[in-house]
Amino acid sequence: MNEASEHDKAVQVALHPVAFGLRVLKAFMANQGLLLAGAVAYYALLSIVPLLILTVFALSHLVSEADLFQVLGRYLEWLVPSQSQAVLADVSAFLNNGVGVGVLLIGTMIFFSSLAFSGLQKAMCIIFAHRGRERPRHALVSAILPYCFVLLLGVTLLAVTFASALLQAMAQESLVVFGHQWSLGRLSGGLFYGLGVLIETVVLAGLYLVVPVGRTRLNHALIGGFSAAVLWEILRHLLVWYLAHLSKVSVVYGSLTTAVVALFSMELAATLLLLGAQVIAEYEQLKKLHA
Repeated sequence: MNEASEHDKAVQVALHPVAFGLRVLKAFMANQGLLLAGAVAYYALLSIVPLLILTVFALSHLVSEADLFQVLGRYLEWLVPSQSQAVLADVSAFLNNGVGVGVLLIGTMIFFSSLAFSGLQKAMCIIFAHRGRERPRHALVSAILPYCFVLLLGVTLLAVTFASALLQAMAQESLVVFGHQWSLGRLSGGLFYGLGVLIETVVLAGLYLVVPVGRTRLNHALIGGFSAAVLWEILRHLLVWYLAHLSKVSVVYGSLTTAVVALFSMELAATLLLLGAQVIAEYEQLKKLHA
């Protein structure tokens, strides 16, 4: 059978969403997606605190630490639900102790972020195995990519900090319409949430564009990014509810609670990241129904 056109693919998915979803899950399990996600999450967890320390240290020369911590606290809650304040407390304690950001810290971040990114690249190679005809990426490009992406995340965080300041200022204002005063606080909260979902989708789409070897269409990357973002939002809210009402994790793990919950959250996030990649891979391989 021949490869379907973009229109044919969209029609197939729209008409048979359940069949397509089952196909994605079957391929994901065949690729050992959960094991791959666990490896990515483990190294990402080891690099997240050094990365946050370096980010705050670098950006605090441009904006205040208080503003940075406020924004990081809001959006870290999306990555490690219910544990963002504990993570930021560790970052704050490091900075308040006056410990210099030296070679050891930078080396730690570089080492573990490289391992996390390398694991992600290998996982993507397995998921996009149908692109085997593509030429492998040059080793130098693979080595530089993680740090380019980290730099881009830093620039994004800086932009989000300024945007958050504007939204907070807007929340203090009100709008008078036909004699009625309407507070903009609720609108500001909705914009905060929408900005977070947008950033989530764009970051995921960016990973799908640059990490896999071979060319990924922009619309395919956005489909995968949006799929993973929506699934993560659903699971994140369920996880927050579970930790708040049913979980006994703090009783079982005690002082290890933050590490356990953070690792579990990041493994869920890594699983959805790879699942979004699997959506793209299966979408690329859709065939015509009648050929």
